[in-house]
Amino acid sequence: MAFVLPDLPFDKAAFGDVMSANTFDYHHGKHHNAYVGKTNDAIAGTDHDGKKLSEVIIAAKESGNQGLFNNSAQIWNHTFFWHCLSPENVAMPASLADRIEKDFGSVDGFKDAFKAEAAGHFGSGWGWLVLNGDKLEITSLHDADTPVAYEGMKPLLTLDVWEHAYYLDYQNARPNYLDTVMDKAINWEFVAQNLDGAGIGRADQG
Repeated sequence: MAFVLPDLPFDKAAFGDVMSANTFDYHHGKHHNAYVGKTNDAIAGTDHDGKKLSEVIIAAKESGNQGLFNNSAQIWNHTFFWHCLSPENVAMPASLADRIEKDFGSVDGFKDAFKAEAAGHFGSGWGWLVLNGDKLEITSLHDADTPVAYEGMKPLLTLDVWEHAYYLDYQNARPNYLDTVMDKAINWEFVAQNLDGAGIGRADQG
């Protein structure tokens, strides 16, 4: 069973100046699609064929198959990222705001800390809000690395800080990209859903 490129959960032209349709054409239509194709090529005729995407990611990491890990993890990371976005500037549910205020002091303090972590991440990677036990934590992971590969790291929110995520719209100004997306384009309802610890399954396949 081959993995597929998931449809975007929104119209690619719906974000206006926040994120252009041209960016989605390249980011989703070319980069994400390439990860799908390379993963399918790598697992064809192997015992990974027929496994869930999350199972392939974990098996690739455990066996040291870096190429398969990178491509399969990037399928999952991007799928989760698309779900974290919304062109409608979705209000943050009280359940999430309460948890954020408990662990970070305030919603604004959380946003500042998240943007600082993601902006300061050296090179390609991802900024993450995760649930670790009963506590929310901010972290970043390099290149294709993913919470799927870490026991107990339950994802709530991610922002892609690979240059292909923002360069067409923001050039090299990663902080401007992060400020704009965090303030105008996050699907906070999806983030709040992931407080149940089941976020990995929401971007899985198979």
